Amino acid sequence: MKKPFRLIMSTLLIIGVASLNSCKKKEKETEKKEEAVAYNAKVDSSLCMSDWFPHAKTPPPAEGKGSPFDTISTTNAIFHQWSWQKFLWATKPTVEVTLIPIITQGEPTPIVIKTKLPLFLNPERMHQVTSHLQKVEPKEGAAVVLTDTLQAGSSGVLKTNPAYNKNNVSETVFYSIHISPTMQKAAEKYKDSLASGALAKNNLATFPVGSLELKVSWVAKSAIPEDKIANYYTTVAAISRDGKNYTNTEVALLGMHVVGVVENHPEFIWATFEHDELAPNYNWKENKASSSTNKLLFAEGTTIGIDGITWSNGSAKEKYRAYDLFKFGVPRDSTGNFMKTSQEESVNFDNIQNINDCVKKNLKDVWNHYFYNGSLWIDTDGLNSKKQAELLVKLNDSLSDSKPGAHTRGSVNCANVTMETYTQTFKSSLSEINAGNLANCFSCHNTVNFSTGNPTSPLYLSHAFNAYIERSEGKTFNEVELLKAKQEVEEFMKNKLK
Repeated sequence: MKKPFRLIMSTLLIIGVASLNSCKKKEKETEKKEEAVAYNAKVDSSLCMSDWFPHAKTPPPAEGKGSPFDTISTTNAIFHQWSWQKFLWATKPTVEVTLIPIITQGEPTPIVIKTKLPLFLNPERMHQVTSHLQKVEPKEGAAVVLTDTLQAGSSGVLKTNPAYNKNNVSETVFYSIHISPTMQKAAEKYKDSLASGALAKNNLATFPVGSLELKVSWVAKSAIPEDKIANYYTTVAAISRDGKNYTNTEVALLGMHVVGVVENHPEFIWATFEHDELAPNYNWKENKASSSTNKLLFAEGTTIGIDGITWSNGSAKEKYRAYDLFKFGVPRDSTGNFMKTSQEESVNFDNIQNINDCVKKNLKDVWNHYFYNGSLWIDTDGLNSKKQAELLVKLNDSLSDSKPGAHTRGSVNCANVTMETYTQTFKSSLSEINAGNLANCFSCHNTVNFSTGNPTSPLYLSHAFNAYIERSEGKTFNEVELLKAKQEVEEFMKNKLK
């Protein structure tokens, strides 16, 4: 009789321990939910935080273990908070440098500027790289090197409105890319692992928390009126139009993509910022985009339809009529009401408006003239790291899907008027746009590599990393660009047919 008794007692003990562990797990999950609720209760009325200001002391946002993202139930607000705080952190002033905007032959003393570089231009904090993730060599007297003018997808070249300045000058918009040391080290590690075969081309690897990629748009200072230039962040860039000869030129910052990995979100958060004076929003209720004054990218007057944001046969269909298709990337229908999508759009819109208003009241330097135009992410609530990666690979081409029930969250038509000017939609007319064919970052950034066989991995969401590994395999710059263009055309056509 002793053996059955012992067996019963052992079984009861195992059940008891399992039950206790289950209870502890549930308690922990409940605790995390309560922490998330408590955290968000503090910021419901005003989404920006007091410790973000003054700007010179903005701390980096919490984004790893113990952060607001370390939970099984996130809220819309925390993604917008991360986006603004990360932008403020990346743009806060750091080391003082001497820049030389113009070197004039025959003059013994060139014009010099003493200034503090924002963190993202400080080479000790972040690194400027090419679109193939290769290091950009700095040029003497310049804070940034600019050679790239082509927009992704459309290959459009954005030109500014000449009527915006007294000299009637139209300038070309340039782009730079900057990455964090965390992302650079991870990219190098994964590149070597792929090359050695230690990591298969089809994999579930992801970039670590803290990986950050910025894309920044710039234009020569001459495009902006003298009485408005103080409202732009300006610095000195070494500009080259032929890849060989460089001219140090004063430039103004127009926009910035802030793309980073946080806990439980290996797909990156895709946030974007623009200067206040660039272009109007399209008014869907009135079916027009208009401005009573000249703006940098929009000539005084009105446009109707899609030509101002369409690139065709080597130029914009309608010059100097670029506009933001949807304010904050939040889609509306022809009546001006919020579209029914994969989330509650009114909450998302209100949170973006709230945090922009809050920052405006508290930010005192030149960055007060820039606004947050929204961000995009995927709903991964309740999934462990493996299941998150599996979801991204499974969704792949449908990552951008924003119909009710889909996984996209945030600004589901996320775009920057200076960087996705001509790919804010893939449709031929505004009337064709609906929740099933909205354009956003995931329309092109998916988990398929450019190379033969189309291997998949969450790592390939970064086009720069894609190009980096292709270059490491011996392909030339032009060969990689052709592979990239081929994939972009294929994605464009798929989206156009939706």
